[in-house]
Amino acid sequence: MQQILVNQNAITETRMLEAEGEPLAPGQARLAIESFAVTSNNVTYAAAGFDIGYWQFFPTSENGWGIVPVWGTAKVVESRTDVLEVGTRLYGFYPMASELVITPEQGAAGLVDAAAHRANLPLIYNQYTPVKTAPASEDHLRALLQPLLATSYLIYDWLLDNDFFGAKQIIVGSASSKTGLGLCSYLAEAEARGVKIVGLTSASNRAFVEGLGHCDTVLTYDQIDALDHVPSVYVDMSGNSTVKAKLHSTLKHQLKHSSAVGLSHWDQFTPTAPLDGPKPQFFFAPSQVAKRREEWGPGKIEAQITAAWKRIAVSASDWMEVKVHDGVADAEEVYATLARGEADPKVGAIIRP
Repeated sequence: MQQILVNQNAITETRMLEAEGEPLAPGQARLAIESFAVTSNNVTYAAAGFDIGYWQFFPTSENGWGIVPVWGTAKVVESRTDVLEVGTRLYGFYPMASELVITPEQGAAGLVDAAAHRANLPLIYNQYTPVKTAPASEDHLRALLQPLLATSYLIYDWLLDNDFFGAKQIIVGSASSKTGLGLCSYLAEAEARGVKIVGLTSASNRAFVEGLGHCDTVLTYDQIDALDHVPSVYVDMSGNSTVKAKLHSTLKHQLKHSSAVGLSHWDQFTPTAPLDGPKPQFFFAPSQVAKRREEWGPGKIEAQITAAWKRIAVSASDWMEVKVHDGVADAEEVYATLARGEADPKVGAIIRP
């Protein structure tokens, strides 16, 4: 078995660990991971690993080193449970590794890993969905887009749920990220939305964001002063404290809500001074899922998410190049490139262990 370990206190530092797989206990199943995506989402998992608990999903015996979760597809290769048959393929939350042992349980929420160390973690991350054998491209698009665009859609749903906080414009930071472009796309779909969509991005990615056609205006980070001084919501996908401070000081009381979603600029996250306007609040997608499940019943929000991400996936080949890497070892450099902020937003990286 191969695993990529990440230094929990210096998240660009990685190393590969090779170890013997543990024998299965009764009730367990061994999954061979077939492929997984590595995106800026995984950098957020590492940066928020202690605060939100992402390091807890796949614990290691190496003090100070953790495994970053990824989304992908795996096949059951050994089973000591009646819940899962050998050969079953599952989509879900995996370690950046070649295999995973789970304790599967079938319940009202579907198939979940009922391992004791995952009992108090968010349900959405413990669920595994059976998937049929399909062209590899389908597995790749699902792993690359479903988690990110699910977050995009839940932010959109949350904004609707709060009547856009009375804003006249929604400002999306790091609009070139897949979560950012997804949110801009869902906002652009909304009928009679009454809000202006502003994409913030780097100068090098401005043409890419403009070409997608979802934003009413695209500004670079050094053009924040050009923002309209109207009631606004800022949805921050990067966590760059310098950009956040400039935006807050520009809009001040016109900023009705400031939401932190991603931490792709994790190394620039810590604010250097108090912020003008509202205190940023972290958006945690599983909380919106739980709210909608309680309000609408099981399955409704999940169906909306699935329909939403598939709408965008249809045109993915127009704006995303899927690059497949063979071998767990390749995940080290792919992840590190993302963590250093050097990745091309047009490329979607897949690892085939």
